[in-house]
Amino acid sequence: MSKIIITCAVTGSIHTPSLSPHLPFTAKDIEDQAVEAAEAGAAILHLHARDPDDGRPSSKSEHFMNFLPGIRDRCDAVINITTGGSAIMSLEDRLEGAMAAEPEMCSLNMGSMNFALYPLAARDREWRFDWEKPFLEATDDLIFKNTPRDIAHVLHEMGERRGARFEFECYDMSHLVMLRHFVERGLVKAPIFIQFVFGVLGGMAPAPETLTHMVRLADDYFGDDYRFSVLAAGRAQMTMAATAAGMGGHVRVGLEDSLYIEKGKLAVSNAEQVQKARRIVEGLGRQVATPDEARAMLGLKGAAHVAF
Repeated sequence: MSKIIITCAVTGSIHTPSLSPHLPFTAKDIEDQAVEAAEAGAAILHLHARDPDDGRPSSKSEHFMNFLPGIRDRCDAVINITTGGSAIMSLEDRLEGAMAAEPEMCSLNMGSMNFALYPLAARDREWRFDWEKPFLEATDDLIFKNTPRDIAHVLHEMGERRGARFEFECYDMSHLVMLRHFVERGLVKAPIFIQFVFGVLGGMAPAPETLTHMVRLADDYFGDDYRFSVLAAGRAQMTMAATAAGMGGHVRVGLEDSLYIEKGKLAVSNAEQVQKARRIVEGLGRQVATPDEARAMLGLKGAAHVAF
């Protein structure tokens, strides 16, 4: 089997500060945790920004630029910036940071979907900031919008104009069909990097047989022109990582996807999750890819061509 790419999603826009004291949201904490994750073995860092005053999801370029140069200077990991931002943002807002940074990689959700986080608000707790609970509760009436027009716009702005390649996030079978559609239109070219996403309420449940089916479909649609990775939100994070690694795929972990390191125990950092994922995949006989090996596998433009 080829070397395995570990991606670490450092903070995201799903979890709020009150859910874990270890979730980074200041620029310093995002930078430090990203660098530590890279040192632990993450070849790719999937990055969102936060408002440093209250941890609210942000897409402002100034918030990204408060930590991106520091990460670049302190490690050689591939920087992958979200174009998803938060489901409550407009497409223009979601792209602000990515367009300013012109990174090697961006994420791209392959369809519109329900994105329900409201169960996270059900437990009694002390909320650190007043925006958190209403933000989570309101997702019982939230659609994450990513239409074909939106997808084409991101492919043009970030791919054609700025040279980024993509982590195509597929939460459902229909997202693979949409990805195939854009391949047929000539807007997506090999090598294709698919991130199968499990465990979000509104997408696929985390089940090995579902992953097997998705890989079978991707084999049919894309032949040898793709590589796949797996992330599972919540409790199935490491189980699905092990399943993916055993099937020859790649893995993503990080506090965006799960706040825990094991049942009932919060992870103290992103690096702790990367270290655990590395032990799992190396125990299965896989070797962890370096950032430059990941660049070669995914056909990236290289860190010298980013704008920050």
